[in-house]
Amino acid sequence: MKKTYKSLIFVFTIVLGLTTSYSCKQDTKSNNLLAANTTSQNTKPTEPLSQEFKDYWYAGEAEISSYKLEQARYGEMREGNAVLIFVTEDFLPEVQVKADNQSSSNIPVLKLNATKNFNTGIYPYSIMQSTFYPVANNQHALKVSSSMQEWCGHVYAQLNNKDKFNIMSHSYFQGEADENFKLDKAILENELWAQLRINPKSLPTGSISVIPSFEFSRLKHVDIKPYFVDATLSDGLYTLTYQNLNRSLVIKFNPEFPHDILEWEEMFQSGTKVMSTKATKLKTIKSPYWQKNDNASAILRDTLQLN
Repeated sequence: MKKTYKSLIFVFTIVLGLTTSYSCKQDTKSNNLLAANTTSQNTKPTEPLSQEFKDYWYAGEAEISSYKLEQARYGEMREGNAVLIFVTEDFLPEVQVKADNQSSSNIPVLKLNATKNFNTGIYPYSIMQSTFYPVANNQHALKVSSSMQEWCGHVYAQLNNKDKFNIMSHSYFQGEADENFKLDKAILENELWAQLRINPKSLPTGSISVIPSFEFSRLKHVDIKPYFVDATLSDGLYTLTYQNLNRSLVIKFNPEFPHDILEWEEMFQSGTKVMSTKATKLKTIKSPYWQKNDNASAILRDTLQLN
């Protein structure tokens, strides 16, 4: 990985349970709906799920992975933590929220809640992105949302996969205040993390168009739209190099099932220099975390090395 990162930096310098949290409750009977529903928008066949996938992802637990975060922000490096929470859910295709009840019209998804927490001087940053990706692996994410809070204000963006991508964004920054617009469908960087967990061999490669993560778009104040990307996939390494953003993303993952994400590094232009944000895995646990909201369960944060 170090050689890969150095070469990328060189390229850059050259090119410049019922609980009160019911919404998190998982229905283990979702296993009956594994032959995921399709819609008229689908152009790909449903990808069959292996038995080991069903055994791992439909056991009534979420997978929680903690990471040591080295975040570049305002031209300096910050220490913090990142957490990736993957869990399967049933999704309502029209309302586009988690389904509380089973139905043949629900779409099984692999949901990713990705969080980051770090401080910039006196004030903290808290970032969360949620992606709902069909386990059928045959269409784009059904929904992506992102929120960011810090002492200057907060921003929120949401994409709903309808006839087109319907996007609304709210921000305290002038020029980004309140936006509602539509985009033709394209690959979403946010969805690639879940797609990797389902089948890394299905990840898109070559010269492609990708909508960057909502986190990047809001932190760097770039338009939410597709950009040209060179994508490569090798054994346990997936790389996106954005041609017009002076940015790359390298994800290192386990080539063997369950394809857990070991670390990632994002390199981008910050003023006159190239900076790097990196996350390295600390610990992974499987847990029905929505049931672990009593004080006694706080010890699990020690297990995840988050305290």
